[in-house]
Amino acid sequence: MPRKTVIIGGGAAGLGAATGAKTADPTADVAVYTQAADSVYGSAGTPADPADVEDFEKLLVADGQAYADAGVSVTFGAQVTAIDTAAKTITVGGAPVSYDSLVIAAGSGAGDTVPGSDLTGVFHVNGGRSVAEWNEVIARTKSAVVVNAGGVGLEIVTALAKRGVETHLVEAAGQVLPTLLDPDFATIVQDGWTELGVHLHLNTSVEAFVGEGAVRAVRTSEGEIVADLVVVATNRAADTAVAAAAGITVGPGGGIVVDDHMKTSAADVWAAGDVAEVAHGGGATPLLGLTTSHAFAEGRAAGTNAAGGDRAYKAVRIPWSTQAGSSVVGGTAFNETSAAAAGIAYVKGEAQGISRARYYPGVNMVKVKLLAETGTLRLIGAQLLGGGEGIKERANFLAQAVKTGLTLTDLSTMENVYSPAIGALNEPIVVAATNGVANAQKG
Repeated sequence: MPRKTVIIGGGAAGLGAATGAKTADPTADVAVYTQAADSVYGSAGTPADPADVEDFEKLLVADGQAYADAGVSVTFGAQVTAIDTAAKTITVGGAPVSYDSLVIAAGSGAGDTVPGSDLTGVFHVNGGRSVAEWNEVIARTKSAVVVNAGGVGLEIVTALAKRGVETHLVEAAGQVLPTLLDPDFATIVQDGWTELGVHLHLNTSVEAFVGEGAVRAVRTSEGEIVADLVVVATNRAADTAVAAAAGITVGPGGGIVVDDHMKTSAADVWAAGDVAEVAHGGGATPLLGLTTSHAFAEGRAAGTNAAGGDRAYKAVRIPWSTQAGSSVVGGTAFNETSAAAAGIAYVKGEAQGISRARYYPGVNMVKVKLLAETGTLRLIGAQLLGGGEGIKERANFLAQAVKTGLTLTDLSTMENVYSPAIGALNEPIVVAATNGVANAQKG
């Protein structure tokens, strides 16, 4: 009989697991159980700019037919209530379902909720359909509040501002992207938003959503902000309750503990995506709740191994990039704040360049900051900011540079493309690395 791999969850990690399992063993019996009503949507891309999404059905990643065509059975609207690792079953709708291998890719659920979260007009970013709902509401919205200045929150604020909606951003920390950006880069982003008319409420906590039936205001530590739309881009927590009840080890960060093959503490059980804690390449605390691309890659490794293959998932350096008002920001691995917190001594190289020859229309500023280990000059992190061109690509490249141990010296002598329409003569990464080497020599 074919080996039966059961996957809990149909998001990016679940899709990756199904792909990995069928690739490792095309004869495998692969079954997916997902709480989604009838399909899987690309929720990570949804908030980037609703004004540019003509049809939310285009965000569809997979429906029942797509799964069937891939030889995968899928049960939508499925609530998994228990896992029995001894009997090798999961419980769905009160009935047991057997497995040979199990992949837990249940994603994340609501974390701590704010009073009034059930009011009409309060939307939580948790999937294509929910965002499609509030996208329709935006057209009649006068004032909106976005809670949390993380990556998704930044994209939503940008979308609302582009629509001409009076937009307020509430963030408990003292800057946007507090875990990713250093203050100097954050200030540039914040200044750009102020120019767009966005109202920033930093060092401000949300106490309640206020209204009768429908939201009319957000009560904060600063006072009330009038709003007829609230978008909550935070308070997501790994959905590990069923796994924990089954005796599967959950780490201090709230995610399922896995090894480099996404294997859990239970025999024949793997985990991936928002539910799993993965290793940080810098040796810091394990991470969870990373990007959709990370979730898919984790899922693919888990599915491959669950089906009898061999695929490692290496420690992450977390390349990231997001639209933030008129700017695009990005980076990888450590920033100055996180390096200092980890006790890492570093040297810094910075540069401000351009995306193409300055005489070409559409030229944008590109700001680069590189951090390297003192002594070895091995790259440990980077931050980037610009008008859009090349930020994501540079973040991807620099993440690989960190992973492979390139130094500032290596980067300072790097070859680069010069083509006036698409690339400037002086690559900003090279200039930043050269400046970093000079700073190191100065001591």
